[in-house]
Amino acid sequence: MRLRHGPAPPAGFRRGSPGLLIVPLAIIVAVTVVDINSPTSIHLGPFLVAAPAITASFAGPGLTGAVGALAVAAQILVAVLHGGLMTPNHQAQVAALLVISVLVTVFRYVQDRHQRRFSQVQSVAVAAQQVLVRPLPERLGPLRIAATYLAADAEALIGGDLYAVAPTPGATRLVVGDVRGKGLSAIGEAAVLIGAFQGSAYRNLSLPGMAAHLGNSVHWNTAHRTAADPEPTESFVTALVLDVHHDEPFLTMVNCGHPPPLLLREGTVRPLEVGDPALPLGIGAPAEGDYQAETFGFAPGDLLLLYTDGVIEARDATGAFYRLTDRVAVCTERDPGALVAHLRDDLLAYVGGTLSDDVVLIALTRTDGPEPRADHP
Repeated sequence: MRLRHGPAPPAGFRRGSPGLLIVPLAIIVAVTVVDINSPTSIHLGPFLVAAPAITASFAGPGLTGAVGALAVAAQILVAVLHGGLMTPNHQAQVAALLVISVLVTVFRYVQDRHQRRFSQVQSVAVAAQQVLVRPLPERLGPLRIAATYLAADAEALIGGDLYAVAPTPGATRLVVGDVRGKGLSAIGEAAVLIGAFQGSAYRNLSLPGMAAHLGNSVHWNTAHRTAADPEPTESFVTALVLDVHHDEPFLTMVNCGHPPPLLLREGTVRPLEVGDPALPLGIGAPAEGDYQAETFGFAPGDLLLLYTDGVIEARDATGAFYRLTDRVAVCTERDPGALVAHLRDDLLAYVGGTLSDDVVLIALTRTDGPEPRADHP
C-alpha cells in the first residue's frame, strides 16, 4: 500500500527549527553590529529582511513574526545610533522592513492553513484507501501473500486499480481489477466492484457466478450513473477472479480482459493464458454462462504474480515499455514480499519515479500441500 504521508507538522515550530533558528538570529546580530560600526553613509539595514524570510522557510507564522519583530527592533536601534529615528532614510527602512515582515508572516500563516487542510484531505484519502483497498493478510491458510499499490497521482493515494480477497470453502478467492479511466468516477467504480465482491463472499457463488455478479454490479452502476450524467462516458473494468485451492495443487481462474498472471516455477516464468477470455466487466448485463473458469497447476514452491496494466504499459525515457516477464525471469527473489518490493523499486527506477497509471502488484505462494497436477481446461 502506498501510505507515505503523515499529518502536517505544527504550524508554529517545524522539525529542525531549533537549529535552523540560529541562522536568522545570526543575520540580525551580524547586520546590526556591522551597521552600527560602519560610517553613517553606509546602510546595511535592508539585509535584515533576510531574517524573517529565511525563518518562514522552516517555521510557522508565530516564530516568523517574532523574528520579523526582532529585525525591526534591530533596525530601530541602528537608526537611533545613526542620526536618529526621525530621519527620512531610517523611517523608510523601518517602514519597509515592517511591511515585508508582516507580509512574510501572513504568507506563512496562509500556507500553514492550506497545509492543515491538505493534511486533513490526505487523512481522509488514507482512510478511504484502507477501506477501499484493504491490506492483504500475509498468510491465508497455506498461502503467503504480499501486495503493493502505487497510485499515479501521489497526492491522491488511491485510484482505479483494485484488489480484494475473501475466504471460500477450501479456497482463497481473489479479484484484481483495473477500472477504465481515472479520477473520482474510477474510484467510485472500484468501490462498487469491491463492495459487490466482499458482500457476496458468504453466498458461495461459483467462480463464473461471481464474475457475472460483479459484471452486473458494474453494469448497473454505470447505467444508473449515466442516466443522471449530462456527459455520459463508457465505463468497464478488466479483472481476474480466481480461486486458489487449499487442499489441491491448482487454481481456477476467470479472466475478464485482464493481463494474464505470471507463474514462476523452478526458474521458469510463463503467463497463465486462458483459452476464452471474457469481456471486461460492465460491458452489458452478463449471465453466469458467459464466463468459463479454467484451471492451472499451482504447487508448493510455485509463485503467482498478479498485476494491473499500469506495470506493463509503463515506459522509460525512451518510450520503451517495461518488460515484466523478462524482469521477473532475471530476478532471484522468490519470497512474495521480496519479489513485490524488488519489482516496485525496479519499476519506479525504470520510469524515473513518475507513473502514468496506477499499479497493483500481488505475489502469492503455496507453502505446503499435495504434489502438482497437470493443467486442464
